[in-house]
Amino acid sequence: MRRVDLLILLKALILGIVEGVTEFLPVSSTGHLILAGDLLDFNDERGKLFEIVIQSGAILAVCWEYRMKLVEVLLGLPQQPAAQRFALNLAVAFMPLALLGLLFGKVIKAYLFNAPTVAATFILGGVVILWAERREHRVRIESVDELSLLDALKLGLAQTLALIPGTSRSGATIIGGLFFGLSRRAATEFSFFLAIPTLIAATLYQLYKERALLAFDDLGMWVVGFLAAFISAFWAVRGLLRYISTHDFSVFAWYRIGFGFVVLVTWKYDLIAWAA
Repeated sequence: MRRVDLLILLKALILGIVEGVTEFLPVSSTGHLILAGDLLDFNDERGKLFEIVIQSGAILAVCWEYRMKLVEVLLGLPQQPAAQRFALNLAVAFMPLALLGLLFGKVIKAYLFNAPTVAATFILGGVVILWAERREHRVRIESVDELSLLDALKLGLAQTLALIPGTSRSGATIIGGLFFGLSRRAATEFSFFLAIPTLIAATLYQLYKERALLAFDDLGMWVVGFLAAFISAFWAVRGLLRYISTHDFSVFAWYRIGFGFVVLVTWKYDLIAWAA
């Protein structure tokens, strides 16, 4: 195998791990992929398509982890009110991001997909997480099965903040859930479930739009990235659920703030040639 091929596979492995680890943590996978793509010089159209492809690995990890719940819902849809309510809640929560993404996605990518924006939203998001954790948290919803349609809509509106790179889709949903009275586990699990239709729709839409860039020669790169994203996302989901059983989200806030300042300093003083 040629040296250049090995280098591409190594980049695919690194980006797959970045995607899997960060997709479901409140730290922004998009922001990390933008920055990692810059550092690895893999931020062209081919690289952006690759980022779309490997999302499916992270989605599959959540589907596998919650396979019993998903099968239960699918089998119960014809007759069980609980399954119907769960599916309807996901549909309602999914719609705001889908609609706003279609309307403003191109503008956002053109003007906000850059290092300074990502760094600023990293920091701002960290401050919001600290605020959410320091306020009185009154729990009224312990399980995702207790959500009403209004709760689902509010969580869906919170998720729209993720259109701004660096905000974090999971972070916006989870922290929004804390503000709306969900327990940490309920907010976290709903963000996992909501990721399934959100990421599937985004992946299929982008694959259709960028189908001209699909090339059989990139199959090896996609397989490596997909597997890396799947394995790392699987362990990240399990690890996060264990972590929040005894801890809050403050550690992610401080990570976001610290990392955001590092990016801003390196950009300001040209220590790293960020694409911005």
